Amino acid sequence: MLASAAAVALAAVAGCSVPAPRRGGPTADPAPGIPITSSRRAQLMQIAAHPDDDLYFMNPDSQRMVDAGVPLVSIYVTAGEHDGKNHIPGRKDTPADKAAYSSARHQGLRQAYATMLGLDTFTRWHKGVITLRGDRRAEINTLTNGNRRVELIFLNLSMHAPRRWMALPSLWKDRALGLRTVVADDSPVRKADTYDYDALVDVLVGLMERYQPTVIHTLDPDPDIQDSDEQTRKKDSEQRGYSDHADHTAVASFSWAAMVRWVADATKDGGAIPAFVTTSFRGYYNRHWPKNLPEPVLKEKAAHLVPYGGDPSWQCGNSGGCGDYNVGGIRPLTNKKGWVRATHYRYPGAGPVVATEPDGRLAVYGVLGLRAVRWRETEPGSGQWGEPGDLGGGPLAPGLGGVTLKDGRQLLFGLRFAALGGHGGPNKREIVLLEQRAPGGPFLAWTGLGNPERGDDRGRRLGVPVAAATPDGRVHLFVRNADKGVSGRVREADGTWGPWLDLGGAEVQDGLSAAVDGTGRVHLFAAGRESVHHWTQDAPGGPVTSRAGDALPVSGGPVAVTATRDGGLALYYRAPTRKDLTAVRPDGTALPRVTLDGYGPVAATAGPQGPVLLGKDLRGRIQIRTPAGRLTTRTQGAVALESATLHATGRHGTLAIGLGADAHPWTWTPEPRTEG
Repeated sequence: MLASAAAVALAAVAGCSVPAPRRGGPTADPAPGIPITSSRRAQLMQIAAHPDDDLYFMNPDSQRMVDAGVPLVSIYVTAGEHDGKNHIPGRKDTPADKAAYSSARHQGLRQAYATMLGLDTFTRWHKGVITLRGDRRAEINTLTNGNRRVELIFLNLSMHAPRRWMALPSLWKDRALGLRTVVADDSPVRKADTYDYDALVDVLVGLMERYQPTVIHTLDPDPDIQDSDEQTRKKDSEQRGYSDHADHTAVASFSWAAMVRWVADATKDGGAIPAFVTTSFRGYYNRHWPKNLPEPVLKEKAAHLVPYGGDPSWQCGNSGGCGDYNVGGIRPLTNKKGWVRATHYRYPGAGPVVATEPDGRLAVYGVLGLRAVRWRETEPGSGQWGEPGDLGGGPLAPGLGGVTLKDGRQLLFGLRFAALGGHGGPNKREIVLLEQRAPGGPFLAWTGLGNPERGDDRGRRLGVPVAAATPDGRVHLFVRNADKGVSGRVREADGTWGPWLDLGGAEVQDGLSAAVDGTGRVHLFAAGRESVHHWTQDAPGGPVTSRAGDALPVSGGPVAVTATRDGGLALYYRAPTRKDLTAVRPDGTALPRVTLDGYGPVAATAGPQGPVLLGKDLRGRIQIRTPAGRLTTRTQGAVALESATLHATGRHGTLAIGLGADAHPWTWTPEPRTEG
């Protein structure tokens, strides 16, 4: 009992501090070992600031799930009314009418999602009213086509308020502020409501409880620091000092606060953790970095903004207008901001961590319900996974870094929301470690590894941790830092940690890739604006430093690294806007061309006959290329989320393992083999 009490007390101290409603105090993160719900019924929930954020920043991921029959509920926090002017191209006399403009943007979304469902643009939706927590009301629009279903919920909070031009950011920070809703034209909701901080969090938690999503899409809660002159900043619609719209950041923060509270409420009094995974998407960040969508995927994504933008000549039956006339046609593709030309994750990972346990079973580690979990195979080689085991540590950002020590024990690294402080409270992030006691066994308590940045604001910009274990017993840990460079920390063979060090180098995107070559030297690669950047050691055991002179072709996203048969390394990635692969050595020497056309990051592992490569085809399906050049596409099973992991086994060949939209692992063996 004393040990249990101490564990709970420790969890209370270390738990994420999210301001609770005024009627109660902060809720601690519960200790590990909590049961987890696992309905396996897929449900996607999107939480956006404005109508069209999902179309610009969350697609094509949203479309892939809708195409696969995953029901979608999309929540729009603001009315999107801005100044009330639905600008018609070529005309300068647009009158201001906020109720009409909000309604027109809602109609544009109905038009866009009708086409996404394969229906006529002007298909009639069912309009209704949904009652929310606090007896608030919102408009809900529903449309189905066969096994596909989309629901749109418009909370319609004002974008602006008296003396509060940026109302949502003020609502996040100000305990006393109340914000009115906009009553849109043609809406079945005819009475305005008022929201404060607590009310918005409560409403979002209530919707999560109602829909029980297995996947939640949010915007970026911690955008990059971006210093721009005032004219450029205003032209790009960015908040002062950061590369995103202030509403995006505020709504993402509310979304994460709601997820944290949902888990806390669900586990109160012995309840179970809701099984969901989270993806946060970059916003105006897309303006500043290489574009990563090839032409076929870009055209498909941009095509949904055509019906959203609509046209004033259309006869859609909506009195407020037939779309957001500022957007549509070819304008998303000609806009110099280029938002539509990329889809970047805030927390890009290399897929779930996979390890082989002493009894031959595989274990998969990931983040579920904002907490670390472990799934184990039911039998060695079965590819079937048992129920997830809760390892605690939450609330964690998506994705874990992991290494296996020489003795077979597993280390897991996460990015933790140590505090998520609305109402002007603290907003902290930290890197945390979970260390296994014995191979295949239980774990020690979570350990905080701190933050390489000074101050909460800079500390919020951290990226996803990645690590590499070297033959001498050391572990090298790396994160992207607030200056968009790389910071590192080294664990010695005896388990002690050195200090955080800035490793220098140019600005890079997140999604770092670490590897060890045949000589025992650590290498780190990351995608920059003009090239892939490289850090390595002069000799094993030495410091990891930047190799500024290496001339590696530019990449649109994370780089896959694998060993070569001569003890070197090979890099595989897609150049910006390209569907084909770039294959090079770390010194820039080109490798033989390989075919794996598609989009997004790739994974690579060394096989006896050469590299095995995994990526998504142009339709978002997982495909594998074998050393013999054979391409195999995964056409069945749960729709894959983000990246998958390649894992080579002697008995079963190379496996692809990922998470599906049902928040459960899937295993694919494209070319099984047995030991002979």
